[in-house]
Amino acid sequence: MSTLKIVIASTRPGRIGLPIGTWITGRAQQHGGFDRVEVLDLAEIALPFFDEPNHPRARDYQHDHTRAWSAQVDDADAFVFVTPEYNHGLTAPLKNALDYLVAEWAHKPLGIVSYGGISAGTRAAQMIKQIAAALKLHAIPEAVTLANPFPQVVDGEFVATQANDEAADAMLDELVRVEAALAPLRTAASHS
Repeated sequence: MSTLKIVIASTRPGRIGLPIGTWITGRAQQHGGFDRVEVLDLAEIALPFFDEPNHPRARDYQHDHTRAWSAQVDDADAFVFVTPEYNHGLTAPLKNALDYLVAEWAHKPLGIVSYGGISAGTRAAQMIKQIAAALKLHAIPEAVTLANPFPQVVDGEFVATQANDEAADAMLDELVRVEAALAPLRTAASHS
């Protein structure tokens, strides 16, 4: 049974990341490539700035919030990050959420839905890919990039174009393929 987790990286009040995240979640459910699709909204999870005394590699977590985050990430087989671009980079809550853990991210594919101004959040996506590589989280090339998507949010709902839907489907298709290819590595890691 495979599980895709959608991580909404913006925690800002009035964010359009939530309607975009709702859209990609629905698209993933409709796609059917994963048995379960769940949302991890960093605004709701509200992790404090990294506060564990031990290195995450040890998995010797002292705080309940870390143990809960570890279980949520560990339970996933693949991820989609829905992220804006802040000052040519990723959001602090997403960087913090990544830094909390190490092994839980390993050997899982990552799709990125980025949004912003004319750059469509692609500079944030590039930074995420560098961090993901250090965590053995495999960012796939297929992505959804949304340039100036603000008019597409109507009454709190993201109204996707055909091109948006096609990009999402291509990303989801590749996530399914890469998840299956990486599954033996996750199995081997859990037995070591």
